[in-house]
Amino acid sequence: MTNNPKEYIYYVKGMHCPSCEILIEKKLLELENIKSVEASTAKGTVLVVYENERPTIGKLDALFKKEGYVFSSAPYQSNKKENRSKELIFTLGLGLLIIVSFLGLNRLGLSGLVNVSSKSSLPMFFVFGLIAGVSSCAALVGGIILSMAKQWGELYSDAPSTWKRIQPHLIFNAGRLIAYSFLGAGLGAIGNKINFSLSFGPILVIAVSIMMIFLSFQMLGFKAFRKFQITMPKFVTRYIANESNFKDRYMPFLMGAFTFFLPCGFTVTAQGLALISGSAFQGGLIMFLFALGTLPMLLTIGLSSVKFSQNPHLSEKFLKIAGILVLFFALYNVNFQLNVLGISSLNDLRTNFSATKNNSSQSEGGSPRGEAGLPPIVNGKQIIKINASASGYSPNYLKVKVGIPVRWEITDTGTGGCTNAIISRSLFEGEIPLTPGQISIKEFTPETLGRFKFSCWMGMVSGIIEVVN
Repeated sequence: MTNNPKEYIYYVKGMHCPSCEILIEKKLLELENIKSVEASTAKGTVLVVYENERPTIGKLDALFKKEGYVFSSAPYQSNKKENRSKELIFTLGLGLLIIVSFLGLNRLGLSGLVNVSSKSSLPMFFVFGLIAGVSSCAALVGGIILSMAKQWGELYSDAPSTWKRIQPHLIFNAGRLIAYSFLGAGLGAIGNKINFSLSFGPILVIAVSIMMIFLSFQMLGFKAFRKFQITMPKFVTRYIANESNFKDRYMPFLMGAFTFFLPCGFTVTAQGLALISGSAFQGGLIMFLFALGTLPMLLTIGLSSVKFSQNPHLSEKFLKIAGILVLFFALYNVNFQLNVLGISSLNDLRTNFSATKNNSSQSEGGSPRGEAGLPPIVNGKQIIKINASASGYSPNYLKVKVGIPVRWEITDTGTGGCTNAIISRSLFEGEIPLTPGQISIKEFTPETLGRFKFSCWMGMVSGIIEVVN
């Protein structure tokens, strides 16, 4: 007797990314009567094609209890407003505490260690990987590791020692590290061929930051942003997620390598920044350190095989806190790239305050530098001087006359990272390289009236040169 396949739509609470879709599809396909499954994060639904009887809501809730998914036959409606308010206060409070700590580091000139951009200090990509490793993006990879644990245990059942039995987990992660390094180098090499200009590079960073903003809104639970997904085709990710395709003793290496192509907003962000870096070496290091950051959690999952680690959320509160941080870093990046492009940004508030304070002091005690705060002219050149450090420029607001050559003397009192060069695309081409303890000189002639920005090549510290009559 042939049973005609039937369709049924379940509504699911708890899905928020493509990894969730694959985890649910994979587990449901293991049930006897299920013929096909199509999960949709955007709709919050799972369409199943089944024969005979379909799984009950109770059975599915029990099946996915540890993963945190809840099934229903009708769309979910929001409730528990009081609990949500408490969670919101806790999430915002802890998130703001971390952000304030970050801004404190920024005041000390250490922000380059914790900023996410194509030319961020490399340790930041390790931190970025740590966040990915304990959030939703590790759920799929962690689930694959747990699924493979039984097969790998059978393949290595004759191993005489524990060291031999943990080898497949080490091989899996070695495959990840090596593949991420080489593929990241490939992305960087491609970026080098594209030859990003001073204008185009920041625009791409802003585009990646916008993607990070969408990712953060997904993590914070905004349903409208669930439709925004950048993933490989489902047939590719399903193949990689199917552990039955990787049964050979040495296949853990390839399986680890192929996780480069699994859907994860964190991974896509790191891949985009590796591309923008325009350097095979930098791109390789970016992806290597990102993968290295995910290593502790993945090794913990593999070596302990604790089912808690298979939970795609790990903690809903942490996921939301991570979402706040990703949103903050995205906006932080956009602000800095506006500096590079010479466009108004939040940095201007501080610069304008410095300018107002400087003009006020000059009007009270007279200008030590010349008429109306203009620099002295020596041998036909306007002489302006600043000190540059990792925390910024002093002074960060300067005035010069239009049409008269300028000699800019910059004393490096301790720059590092992105602050070791100054750019100003509106005043001159190229950059001014800085060397700690030395004075760098740049000569140019301002030809247009206005206020023009100068900054480090990542836009993290900036100032303004005003050109007047």
